[in-house]
Amino acid sequence: MDLDAVADELYALAPGDFTAVRGERAKAARAAGDRELAEQIRRLPRPTLAAWASNLLVREEPDEVQRLLRLGEGLRQAHQDLDGDQLRELSAQQHQVTFALARQAGQLTARAGQRLSDDMRQQVQDTLHAALADPEAAEQWARGRLAKPLAAPTGFPALSVQRAPAAAARRTRPAGEAAALNAESARRREQQERLERARRQAADAEQELHDREGELAAAQEEQRRAEEDQELAEQRVTDLSQQLQDAEREQQRTREAARKGHDHVRAVDRTVREARRRATETAAHAQELAEQSRHQAKKGRG
Repeated sequence: MDLDAVADELYALAPGDFTAVRGERAKAARAAGDRELAEQIRRLPRPTLAAWASNLLVREEPDEVQRLLRLGEGLRQAHQDLDGDQLRELSAQQHQVTFALARQAGQLTARAGQRLSDDMRQQVQDTLHAALADPEAAEQWARGRLAKPLAAPTGFPALSVQRAPAAAARRTRPAGEAAALNAESARRREQQERLERARRQAADAEQELHDREGELAAAQEEQRRAEEDQELAEQRVTDLSQQLQDAEREQQRTREAARKGHDHVRAVDRTVREARRRATETAAHAQELAEQSRHQAKKGRG
């Protein structure tokens, strides 16, 4: 057992099964003497529903994962090269792909018995946007072990798509119009940032809720196992008490048998002694009679 194998197993599970299995694996690690691994397993956070949906998408649709990763590489390269045409084309693909994959994640979770809300599907789509924008986020998502959704980046690549045309427009538009455009752009960026902060706060709150629910489930599981152990101990005490009673009855039986055997031996011994006495007396009497017979025989010959 190692941490990677356990993590792969746990994050493939539905969130409702996560806590119990995590506890079992940690207990197994402790039983094997690896307390450090047991603690590492115990600290693995339970995934939110949106994170689980993202993980499920990675595991069930590996071809789509590779497609998204390639799209992210192309977007980042176009962004670096300031290729406006390429950015516009890839940006359109980005929205189509992320929307379709988020919907597909919802279908996968529905087949697994868990429906995603619109907000959760948006969190999945934000995670996909983050994977497109950041190679580290892409690697993290592609491992399929997210505990919470990734935050969508601000200004990439849609903002970059607008930069080249905006720069050209500033050369031809009046200063007042350019200032108004800049103000509008700043307002939209501020709104987007507020929205992202609110989503992160909501995701953090949801994660906190899931963590507390996980702790409650773990405590309930520990209580259930403690009650099972208590029942087993009580049953063991009952079994041992029954065995003790059986042993005491057996002891009494053997003690009575030993007493009877002792009494029988004494009785037989008395019988033997009496028989020995009679045999001795009979032999003595027979010898006496034999002596008398010999004596009379001598007198008759004389």
